[in-house]
Amino acid sequence: MRPADFRPRAHRLTVAVLGLLFASACSDGEPETASGDEAATPIAAVELQPRDLSRELAVSARVRPLAEIRLAARSGGTVEEVHVEIGDQVEADDLVVKLDVAEERAELARAEAHAEEARLDYERTTELRERDVASSADYERARAALRSAESERDLWQTRVDYGRVRASRDAVVTERFIEPGEAVDVGDTLLVLSATETLVLRPGVSERDVRHLTPGQTVPVHLDALPDEPLEARIRRIFPSADRETQRVAVEVALPEDAAAAGVRPGNLGRIGMMVDERPEALAVPAAAIGEDEQGRYVYVVEDEALTRRSVERGVTRGPWTEIVDGLEEGEVVLATNPLDMSAGERVRIVGWRG
Repeated sequence: MRPADFRPRAHRLTVAVLGLLFASACSDGEPETASGDEAATPIAAVELQPRDLSRELAVSARVRPLAEIRLAARSGGTVEEVHVEIGDQVEADDLVVKLDVAEERAELARAEAHAEEARLDYERTTELRERDVASSADYERARAALRSAESERDLWQTRVDYGRVRASRDAVVTERFIEPGEAVDVGDTLLVLSATETLVLRPGVSERDVRHLTPGQTVPVHLDALPDEPLEARIRRIFPSADRETQRVAVEVALPEDAAAAGVRPGNLGRIGMMVDERPEALAVPAAAIGEDEQGRYVYVVEDEALTRRSVERGVTRGPWTEIVDGLEEGEVVLATNPLDMSAGERVRIVGWRG
């Protein structure tokens, strides 16, 4: 093909393309109107579904025996013998400590002699009274003297008995404060006995949580000493007043009867984690979705791609969620953000979901 023949054909093609572009430009001269979706306000929404808004109680305390007895000296003196060590099991009335009561024994011997003398005098006076030889006054004096002497004897017998310290109940020795040869005064603690058949924890519970607890209620207790599985404990009692400094109320939790046999010991750390104020099927919206004005509290429900105002009654708030106790139903779609800048009837399109 000759070059002269090519140039005219290329020129004709260029003119055709320009004409097509011109026609297209003429047909697009009017701007296209925005679609309905582009005119609607983009929002985030939440679909109402039941959610668990129960509050979790998490407290800890050390295991301790239900009963703890501090055996104290009831007589001053020197410790002669200590018959137990820490960890020993004792039974009620077992002799555990012996004190030196030599002085008291001497006084007891003197009192016994006086009592015997008074008894003989009383018997002699009684015989004379029966023979009308002794007067009534002599008889009464002899009887009174006998009673006084016997009381004195009993007093010193008691003080001698105080030198032999006995266990007051079946228990385990958990503390020992004395050694043979030490001098003790009246009231000094000698030993601590713990009744381990019932082990308890006494955690402090906040005022807002304790009202949801009741005696007899079961609670799970996790022990660091027995990490494999929790123990099913029971609330034994709730103390009647709160601590003045912490404002917490002591709750006594009893471990199972076989806890000691299973290896639980006083001093073990126990952790209690449980749900209180249970609300497992609550309908809730983000807390920010609730508006309030002179007409009351409200949310916006999305219906037919538009907002509808709905008055609501709220319940508790747990984290970012607030319970709705009246005004909404499961499955409804609600504006999930602050409603103050929105209005009823406003067209919306959902671009995100919460929850």
